[in-house]
Amino acid sequence: MENQPKLNSSKEVIAFLAERFPHCFSAEGEARPLKIGIFQDLVDRVAGEMNLSKTQLRSALRLYTSSWRYLYGVKPGATRVDLDGNPCGELDEQHVEHARKQLEEAKARVQAQRAEQQAKKREAAAAAGEKEDAPRRERKPRPTTPRRKEGAERKPRAQKPVEKAPKTVKAPREEQHTPVSDISALTVGQA
Repeated sequence: MENQPKLNSSKEVIAFLAERFPHCFSAEGEARPLKIGIFQDLVDRVAGEMNLSKTQLRSALRLYTSSWRYLYGVKPGATRVDLDGNPCGELDEQHVEHARKQLEEAKARVQAQRAEQQAKKREAAAAAGEKEDAPRRERKPRPTTPRRKEGAERKPRAQKPVEKAPKTVKAPREEQHTPVSDISALTVGQA
């Protein structure tokens, strides 16, 4: 027992419990409601295994029972289970109501955090000078009647009179280069 690895996080402890007690704990899917007083059963059954302390077990059990998976599993008509998966009675209405409230509060906290993150992103974008997501203006609906009959020829558009602007005279360039057709006539610096 001395050389067994110590489980460091509550998630590792939950994974160990799901492996050791598969009919009670689940790593995936909907979790089943646990027997009241299951902590003491856990302490008795896993005493000394994997160098688990009571504090680690209590912390892992708190994380497991406050997870959304577990709270979704606490519903009317559900049955509590012991470590071996044996039924240990139905849930009381007050426990179902408590789980529902906990789930609502957890969802509200997550939603508030998301809203806060979105606000921070908008502030950062505004500080950086980026255009904020402005609502688009509505377009006019397209006419339902066709403008011309299908298969009909197009009429030429009337040309608008184009006003010619007075032409500005450019100043002559000072140096004009003449193209050289004979390479042997080139001198240094000549383009």
